[in-house]
Parts: sequence; structure tokens; C-alpha cells
Amino acid sequence: MIIRKAEMKDLKELLEIYNYEVKYGVATLDLKPKTIEEWEEWFYMHNVDNHPLFVAELNNCVAGYASLSSYREKEAFKTTVELSIYINVDYRKKGVASALMKFILDEAKKDDKIHTVVSVITAGNEGSRKLHEKFGFEFCGTIKEVGMKFGEYRDIENYRLGV
Repeated sequence: MIIRKAEMKDLKELLEIYNYEVKYGVATLDLKPKTIEEWEEWFYMHNVDNHPLFVAELNNCVAGYASLSSYREKEAFKTTVELSIYINVDYRKKGVASALMKFILDEAKKDDKIHTVVSVITAGNEGSRKLHEKFGFEFCGTIKEVGMKFGEYRDIENYRLGV
């Protein structure tokens, strides 16, 4: 497995991974698949400042990606970033998520512009919860019934890690 900075050539595969979760999962509470134009805009908000975007590559395919994004727009939050990790359905349970998590957290620890990493996990996503706990994230609480997807209200669970 190779973990590297995401490149524009990865955009289509990144979009496919994300849109799979939009259509079939609850890792994101987006309801409509993103377009290539929307995803290009998202792409350009990464690999700048303290918002890296990395891909895990296996067999010349993007097996997953990890990013750090703005947590909130207010300037007081600029040293807090929100973590996202998405894995191609064909590469789940193969260590890709753990490898990406270790890599991106190591990068975050080297960046003096990052103080706190936050993750917002849809309740019931046990794989994500276990991954975050494995890497020392602290559970900070549940917000009940804040999103509706697939006809059900969904809770979110908040986690943080000081770096």
C-alpha cells in the first residue's frame, strides 16, 4: 500500500468512494451524490494550509482517502480540523483505514497549525467508532436526531484528539 498526497488524477475515484456512501451508507449524511464539479471545488480546498488530503493506493487503485478540513468558519477554530476517512467498499477490512488514520495523524502532529482533530461519526458506524478509539480519540457526546437519512433520524457522535 502506498499513501500519498491526492492528485487531480484521483478525483473520479475519490468521488466514486464518497458517492457510494451517499447512496448506500450513513458515513455521510449527504443525501444527493456530488457532481464532478462540486468534488473539484472540494478537492481544491485541500492540500492547502492545514487541510491535507491523502490517498491509499493498492493495485494502482485508490483504496481510500483521508482528509483534514475546516471544522468551523469562525477564525477562533482555525487550529481545529475535522477528519474524514472513506474507504472503497472493495478494500474494507484490509487495514486501509488504520493505515490512513496513522498517516494523517502523524502528519497532523507535525503541523504546528493543528491543535485539535475532531471527528463527527454517524451513530451506529461501529467500524469508525472502533477506529477512532484505537487511535486515542476521546468521545465527547452524542447529538440526537440531527439528520434524516433513509427515512430515519440519525444521531451523531463527536470525537476529539489533541495533537
